[in-house]
Amino acid sequence: MQKMDYGLAELNKETTFGGEGREKQRDVPRIDMSDYETRKQEIADALWAAATEIGFFQLVNHGIPQEQVDEAFAMSERFFALPTEVKANYPLVGGTNAGWEYKAQVRPSTGTADHKESYQITLPRMEKLWPSGEELSGFKAVILAFERANWALGMKVLDCFRLKLGFAPDFFTGCHDPQSPEYQSTLRLLHYLGMEDAKPEDFKMWRAGAHTDFDCLTLLHQRPGQGGLQLCPGKEADELEWTDVEPAPDVVTCNIGDMLMRWSDDKLLSTLHRVRMPKPHESQGSRHSMAFFCQANKDALIQGREKRYEPITAHDYLQQRIAANFAKH
Repeated sequence: MQKMDYGLAELNKETTFGGEGREKQRDVPRIDMSDYETRKQEIADALWAAATEIGFFQLVNHGIPQEQVDEAFAMSERFFALPTEVKANYPLVGGTNAGWEYKAQVRPSTGTADHKESYQITLPRMEKLWPSGEELSGFKAVILAFERANWALGMKVLDCFRLKLGFAPDFFTGCHDPQSPEYQSTLRLLHYLGMEDAKPEDFKMWRAGAHTDFDCLTLLHQRPGQGGLQLCPGKEADELEWTDVEPAPDVVTCNIGDMLMRWSDDKLLSTLHRVRMPKPHESQGSRHSMAFFCQANKDALIQGREKRYEPITAHDYLQQRIAANFAKH
């Protein structure tokens, strides 16, 4: 197989990835995570098949109660409803992956800013970035609990991939240690702006341009009725045929990122995805989602067992990718 790095591929295909492409029906596998310890090998086989075939999959019976997801969504919506001057007190600083940004993420695939705002939680970097209790009572407690629940689920999935790749037990868990000051996994609250008063030309843009994630694994929570996510499997990237990934309750949608692709010596392919504008028959209102990015600790050394790529620290790898995806202020 030809060596690939979808982070670099994205930068080199700006015009192509920005194109609309065709739509194609694909089945996104649903994987039952129940009885994890007794079914671990079976779950690992199912995850591996999904990750190598399409790169996207959905988890059911995953252990995060829907009530907790709904509570986190409610807090997220309350945060984004704060006045702009309040949110601006907690700004995303370049290279930190922590804080609030508004239309600052510019995809190399489109050269334009995503039509959204986001608030990113990376625990060691959150000093002075939490809203006060007067501004948003209870926010920190709810979001911290939700962050940890997603971390725990992500580690189960990554340990299944560890099993298939032949790394030592708990290898990826150790590389994503939340007790370390080098921890850099990120929970991202997302608000895609409503299109109720948009002009026709605005619909030619993207809520989020085509990209691959630059983490190991992404866990995504969507709200029913707020669709728009589309995928194009890595091995079919040149065809640019897109499949809708519809939101559903009690489901966590996952995809492989560039970091795990490199760590797996390209056995697991990072998957192109984007968020399209709503179609005329769909809701034109805001879209809210929440994504947890399993990103290895800064000092983790990324190199597969076959040593297909030179070793690189997770810190250096992420800094290269972040610099390419955010506008300079």
